[in-house]
Amino acid sequence: MQLGRDDEALDYVAPSAGDEPGRTDEIRELMMLLFGECSAMVTVLGDGGNAPVKVQVFDETGEEVPIDEADPPVRTAVRTLLAEVHGNTEAAQEQVEIALTSAAPDEVDSLVLQALRWTIRLSAECQARALPVTSWISDTLS
Repeated sequence: MQLGRDDEALDYVAPSAGDEPGRTDEIRELMMLLFGECSAMVTVLGDGGNAPVKVQVFDETGEEVPIDEADPPVRTAVRTLLAEVHGNTEAAQEQVEIALTSAAPDEVDSLVLQALRWTIRLSAECQARALPVTSWISDTLS
């Protein structure tokens, strides 16, 4: 992911291989783990909730778009993250479940990639500010 090789990153997690027994459960767990960690990092970056962190969505031209007008995987990612940030893990799980049961395989791939991208970017920002990052993330990105 750090090198911008999305296809190679997907080879490791293979979300589109959802037909395999137990694979959907693994993907669900992976996404909830990543969004949970992203939520923790957003909270740390927002000074424990004292300084709000703004979530913005941009289109391919760099223009900001309302969340409801974003592509479905981005919209799902934002809603999942916001639910986690606000302590509503059940709503976050519902967003992931909807994606896993009704989204096309490439949209599930996009959702996983979004979670991976945010994990990398948020952890880099936390490390740059000398803020804590879960050890398995910092060890992986070192």
